[in-house]
Amino acid sequence: MIARHSRIVDRALTRLKLRQLRLLVAVGDHGNIQSAARELGISQPAATKMIQDLELDFEVKLFSRTNRGVIPTVFGQTLIRHGKLIFAQVSNAAQELDDLNEGNSGRVVVGTLLAASTSLLPAAIDSLLTERPKVAIKINEGTNEVLMPALLSGEIDMVVGRLPSHRHRDKITQEILFEDRVLAVVGNQHPLAGKAALSFDQIKPFGWILPPLETTLRRQINQFFVNEGQYQPQLAIESVSYLPTRSLLQMRDLIGLMPAEVVSQDIENGNLSRLDWAVPFGRGPIGISYRTDGSLSPAGLAFRQALHTAAAQR
Repeated sequence: MIARHSRIVDRALTRLKLRQLRLLVAVGDHGNIQSAARELGISQPAATKMIQDLELDFEVKLFSRTNRGVIPTVFGQTLIRHGKLIFAQVSNAAQELDDLNEGNSGRVVVGTLLAASTSLLPAAIDSLLTERPKVAIKINEGTNEVLMPALLSGEIDMVVGRLPSHRHRDKITQEILFEDRVLAVVGNQHPLAGKAALSFDQIKPFGWILPPLETTLRRQINQFFVNEGQYQPQLAIESVSYLPTRSLLQMRDLIGLMPAEVVSQDIENGNLSRLDWAVPFGRGPIGISYRTDGSLSPAGLAFRQALHTAAAQR
């Protein structure tokens, strides 16, 4: 097994070309060798030969033929994933060199979940800019289902927010910053605003603003609704963006279920009201996720430390 691994690594280091990996990724995207060859500007026979060479070098079958084209085998899927990561790293290197050439002190691409976007992330960015005034920062907002694949493919450096409970753990490093809880919030005009010791029966008649179906929090909410006699909200709006959610809460008599980290400032400033109802679900860790391959640049390491500092100063 060791001899086979060494043999394949030696071939990859001496014979593998980026053009072969580009073709591999293109075939995976198109499901068709002819379309992939056209994209790269080569003939179909040349493309077929390049795939065959890859299969010989790695000693595995990369694609299976079907009536509609080709589909990657488990080996092909693995090599495509690593190929995409290589290209993402090449792109990141080129971008970082460009940033340095323009006088910037590195670059960080951060994926953020709602729970980290309103206070933790801005505080960490402010701290990083104090240390590195010319660092380039890019922020991508989304759910774990969107951000984690982008993290694994190298498109982003880290994800900040609620840590995924089970998926991807063998491929990423997770660092807990603090524990967060979920609050039920409404606009100040809401009939329940300011009322004490609310029961769920008092809350039932109103509509809700809920996180998307693919999120862990939504699954917990749905299970709670099932346990409460198969409760079905009269109105349910899905939102992963805080600003529209806040505006809707201020305009209509809806109830929002939001991480405390997100809404605490608006509650303190009097923009929203917290319902006096203890939400029986949603507590979980807020933290940082990044790839386990030591991929963080100096700017990325500095931002990770800034996140820890910001969390400690909450």
